[in-house]
Amino acid sequence: MSWNWQLKNWPDFVFTSEVLLPYEKAFLQKAGMLYGSIKHINNEDHDELKVMLLSDEAFQTSKIEGEFLDRDSLQSSIRKHFGLQGDKSKVSPAEHGVSEMMVDLYKNFSTPLTHEQLFLWHEMLMSGRRDLQNIGGYRTHSDPMQIVSGSMGRPIVHFEAPPSSRVKKEMDKYILWFNEKGSKNPGPLVKSGIAHLYFESIHPFEDGNGRIGRALSEKVLSQYLEQPTLIALSHIIENNKKLYYKSLQLNSKEIDITGWLEYFSESILLAQDYTQRMIDFLIDKTKYFQEFDGKFNERQKKVVHRIFREGIEGFKGGLSADNYIKITGTTASTATRDLKKMVDLGALRKTGERKSTRYHLNL
Repeated sequence: MSWNWQLKNWPDFVFTSEVLLPYEKAFLQKAGMLYGSIKHINNEDHDELKVMLLSDEAFQTSKIEGEFLDRDSLQSSIRKHFGLQGDKSKVSPAEHGVSEMMVDLYKNFSTPLTHEQLFLWHEMLMSGRRDLQNIGGYRTHSDPMQIVSGSMGRPIVHFEAPPSSRVKKEMDKYILWFNEKGSKNPGPLVKSGIAHLYFESIHPFEDGNGRIGRALSEKVLSQYLEQPTLIALSHIIENNKKLYYKSLQLNSKEIDITGWLEYFSESILLAQDYTQRMIDFLIDKTKYFQEFDGKFNERQKKVVHRIFREGIEGFKGGLSADNYIKITGTTASTATRDLKKMVDLGALRKTGERKSTRYHLNL
């Protein structure tokens, strides 16, 4: 079996441009709408948008790799990196590292890609790790770099990357390609999709390749738009992780990657839609607090702020009376009165009955 990097025309990927043009057009239209919407939120909400999206991306890009981090700690870490006021949540090295990488991507999207930037990202991501031979550098081990599944006795090899001895040379070519400007460049979605697949095919690090590869895709889009994209790419990928890995695998043996670019372009467009929902959510949040200003007691305010911190999905399944009691530390009878008043005000809507009763923000 031959992998894409073993083919004679590697890494000159080919694709059917006509199939991808509608995606490129839609991407630019949605980007214009997003930045038009952002103009309608104040500076405080813009900071909140950055924190919410970057922390969600940090959470989801780690979750894709099977690493489950704490959302509150990620938000706290990202706030600190931006110099914003945050709580004193304890942040693990992994949470600090991925947050640091996301903020560096946001702040330095316009800088050319270098080996040093990739090494820095790797150091950030691998913060606290003791099980790797190379941290902040490309892999050097002689064993094949393989993506496998199945039992130890009967492994299934999904992909094998170039040997470590070739990595530096391959990454020199990759960086030259990544930084290339001018008329030869494909559209932003195509280049972003190639950037990810090309990087994953080299698999230059012992670990962290997926997270860095997704960051590189966002760097391409940000450079094209000349501002941070703030799109929820990892959020969309995590929603259907099996399709993501299947698409990567199906396009790891050939140079024609039209199928991968279609999948990737659709994912980017969905990520833009999710970001638009986040912006609309923040606009609704501002209107909500204006409408109910002075109508909540301290307990009710605390709960509402806590629900908004969950983002556009809110509490899974809705807010229960038990949730209310845990958040406020109040009694069951007081919680019942508070919740009823909020429903009467139109601040919450109630669903279900008895133990199945749940409350949702009435946006």
